[in-house]
Amino acid sequence: MKIRFYANLEKPEAAECAAALSTRARELGLKPVERGAADAVVALGGDGTILRAVHEFPETPVLGFNLGGLGYLAAVGRDDFESALAALAAGRYSVAERRMLKVVKAGASAAVALNDVVLSREMSGRSVRIDLSADGREVTSYLADGLIFATPTGSTAYSLSAGGPVLLPDSSCLVVTPMNPHALGVRPIVIRDDVRFVAVARARTPGNPVRIGVYADGALAMEMGEGDSVSVSRADVSARFVELEGYDPYDVLARKLGWSGSSVK
Repeated sequence: MKIRFYANLEKPEAAECAAALSTRARELGLKPVERGAADAVVALGGDGTILRAVHEFPETPVLGFNLGGLGYLAAVGRDDFESALAALAAGRYSVAERRMLKVVKAGASAAVALNDVVLSREMSGRSVRIDLSADGREVTSYLADGLIFATPTGSTAYSLSAGGPVLLPDSSCLVVTPMNPHALGVRPIVIRDDVRFVAVARARTPGNPVRIGVYADGALAMEMGEGDSVSVSRADVSARFVELEGYDPYDVLARKLGWSGSSVK
């Protein structure tokens, strides 16, 4: 089995860790490669490293080794690196498909995202109005700092920080989370993932400039001005993740989000 180590070299220990794991991988019968096709990518870093690996190697299953902090996507902790390689070598794993989103604007290149598509105000102190429709039906007009369209995978990222719900990775839905909305009744919505959203940028008041950045997995993909629209829908492609034998999404949630039951005695 050919594997590629993809390290976040901004982390001082990443290169050294990759070299050590490469040696151990050979001892286990795996074949580390630096170029050409691989059967799996082992991403060494945090969630940002894994997102970059997903985009750089779109057809290859990714396994995340956590060298960062929370590392929700990087499910394998430092103490389990060698046992994870052993499971990989022994074939004790499966490959899971994760839904992705596509954002399209007329005249601009489409972008895809594993975690989220974010429409964010680009002018400090100025909220924006975003008219949202779903499959041609009006949802509402948001007055907020922006909107987050998150996949189940991305529901534990920016959307969660903005007050959105947690979705399990295999959920057939996505969440739309407003960022600092100007109305208490405006809350995140969960909707099936085959819906096509259209978002239109509006000025808060007539004559005020509008500048909205459209980000796909944290990278600026395009910008919106007054009257510009983008569509957000499920992408035709998906991300592929290695899930080792015994993988339990509930266990990952409990460990990464610090769920430990009630503190009431």
